[in-house]
Order: sequence, then C-alpha cells, then structure tokens
Amino acid sequence: MSIRHWPATERPREKLLDRGATALSDAELLAIFLRTGIAGTDAVTLARQLLSQFGSLRRLLGASQADFCAAKGLGEAKFVQLQAVLELSKRYLQQQMQRDTVFTEPAAVKRYLQHAISSEQREVFLLLYLDSQHRLIKAEPLFAGTIDASPVYPRIVVQQALAHNAAAVILAHNHPSGVAEPSRADKAITERLVQALMLVDIKVLDHFIVGDADVISFAERGWL
Repeated sequence: MSIRHWPATERPREKLLDRGATALSDAELLAIFLRTGIAGTDAVTLARQLLSQFGSLRRLLGASQADFCAAKGLGEAKFVQLQAVLELSKRYLQQQMQRDTVFTEPAAVKRYLQHAISSEQREVFLLLYLDSQHRLIKAEPLFAGTIDASPVYPRIVVQQALAHNAAAVILAHNHPSGVAEPSRADKAITERLVQALMLVDIKVLDHFIVGDADVISFAERGWL
C-alpha cells in the first residue's frame, strides 16, 4: 500500500507537521529525505532496509560516495543532497556557538560535535578555539587517522591555537567504533595537551569523545 493511503497519523510528513521532527523514528526521517520508494517498496520500508544494510543511521550518513550510490534507491543526486544537508546542519550549529558562550552551553557543543564528526568512518581530532569570553573563534579538524587511531601532535595544536589567538580550547574526537568511553590513550594525550598549552597560557576547558549515541565530557567526569 502506498504511503499516501496510510492513516494521516502514520504518514511521516503529516506526523512531523503535527508532532514535530523528534516524534519520528530514524526510518521515518530518512523516508522524508528519500521522498519516494522504489518499485514495490514504499519510502519507509526502503528506509528501514537501508538502515539495516548500513547498520545504523551514523554509518549511512557517513558512507563513502561509492557505497552510498551502490545502495538500492540511492544514487549520486541523493548523495549530493545529503552532503548539502549535513553541511548546512554543521554551519547552523557552528553559528549558534559563535553567538553564545560555548563553555556555558555544553549541550550545544555536543550537538555540534555529533553533527560534525560522529559519522566519520576514521578517527578525527577537532579543536574548538575560544576567545577570552569563551566564544567560538573557529572549529578546526586538525588530525585524521585510521579507523581506530588519530596521531595527535601537541606542537601543532599549540601552533594552531596561537595562530587563532585562542585564550582557551576544547578538544574533541570521535570513536569510529561508536563507543564513546575514553581509552587510556585518550587520557594520556589530554594530559600532554593540557601541559603543552599551559606553557603558552591557553586553557583546555574540556575534551569530548563522540560515539554513536553518546558524547562523553572529561570536564563532566572531573578529569579536567
């Protein structure tokens, strides 16, 4: 049965208009993005099949162009459209942080980081440079590595923080495994960066680890 013949309360578009986007499942949101299904398969069923095929929404959104376009019901046009939507989301959240005092709004930082790096298939180490009022100067991905490691060089972090005239920084990186729990290596590099930046009077306010559904804060755990 076509979606247009479903009860209005079950149609994704009508459900969104009536109850808001948060009321929709991942499959329903993806169905709205897809707009149409394929022969014999409605958009919601196709969305469920795609989520099952890729394993999660994060892996679908972070898929390479080749893998994305090879999936049934997708293609180059949808890939371009998705990349535009993701970039708009990142820029919107970044502009929100530039307007606000970042360190007093950790929830906003977490939302931005989830959009910015949670879907990456390799580990990406990102810095948020802040002014003396803890407002965002710039968000910059500095290092990227293999699927489970990113080389982080304190000398480059210090150079970039000074180049942006930062008074403080927030560190962040993703775990491609999807598990946000910090490792011993995460704690060790955080200590090294805190010490290196302290020498040039730049404070590390937090280090966020980004997983599939969670973002862990070193500051919230009392580690900074």
